[in-house]
Amino acid sequence: MIPQHDFLALTRSHEWQLEPFSYALANGDRVSVWDTGVLCLEPASGAGDQPGGRKDIVLSCGIHGNETAPIEICNQLLTRLLEGELQARHRILFLFGNPAAMNLGVREVEENMNRLFSGAHSKGEGLCNRERIRAMRLEQYVSRFFADPDRPRYHYDLHTAIRGSRHEKFAVYPFPHERPHCREQVQFLGACGVRTILLSGGPTTTFSYYSSHQHGAHAFTVELGKVRPFGENDMTRFIETKVALQELVTRDEVALEPWRAEDFTLFAIDRVINKRSEQFRFLFASDVDNFTEFPQGFVLAEDGDLRYTVEKPREAIVFPNANVEVGQRTVLLVVPTRLWD
Repeated sequence: MIPQHDFLALTRSHEWQLEPFSYALANGDRVSVWDTGVLCLEPASGAGDQPGGRKDIVLSCGIHGNETAPIEICNQLLTRLLEGELQARHRILFLFGNPAAMNLGVREVEENMNRLFSGAHSKGEGLCNRERIRAMRLEQYVSRFFADPDRPRYHYDLHTAIRGSRHEKFAVYPFPHERPHCREQVQFLGACGVRTILLSGGPTTTFSYYSSHQHGAHAFTVELGKVRPFGENDMTRFIETKVALQELVTRDEVALEPWRAEDFTLFAIDRVINKRSEQFRFLFASDVDNFTEFPQGFVLAEDGDLRYTVEKPREAIVFPNANVEVGQRTVLLVVPTRLWD
């Protein structure tokens, strides 16, 4: 049993490891703790009386330890399921990614975990720190959870951003390779209150791209606002998200609003600027919001002798962060786009 049905508290008291255990809830649902921060919930009966429902759903949070709102959202939902107030209709894997960073109130202990998936954890210096090992294990747990190839797969990796945003909530749609973008999934994100979508233009080492590319899952990196400490989030700003996630796991299907293209703002990731030297610096203020636009020709950054300028009309910045390791991404440059009318 999980004390007080508070899996987050149990996770934070075991930063790097927890012995597996399992038990049944009064309603017959099966709880299996695979590791610290890793809990699989399997309903006794699901949609159409099929054990485990039809869908396999991963809800991950805390890949960055100081992004607390998604952690609190996931833990509140999980607690209600464990208490029996809600009953799952589908298999769910809850992942609380980086407990040690949560306890320190920092983004990462040694390394940005959301750059360590799709095998990146074992490249370069290899498995040289605990976050690399943790990323490898999270991949293994997702593979274990997605073992049945006949079940639809979903992964929502929930985050908050370092800085404010002209669009408070937005999602990154991983590069789908040969698969078409799914409009129904964008509609679901809209139900979550997420109506700005960034379309990735190539492979990355994020958690959502891993699930999308390796397992064919409908997967997204979902940004729900700005980083704040535990207990300081205004949870009224996440009502749509909480309701939609609850419906996702407790109903056969989520009731979605009819598609209206004008309800959504879509961007294509046009350029990725990586840090080439320790001389890298931005030439705009440190508190500039995500999705801020600059005039064509504006010098965004310098990196030694290199200068990066705005090349296209309405080109905007997303995720600017100069405090990364050499070789890592410092900013995305995005432009408006359309997929469906």
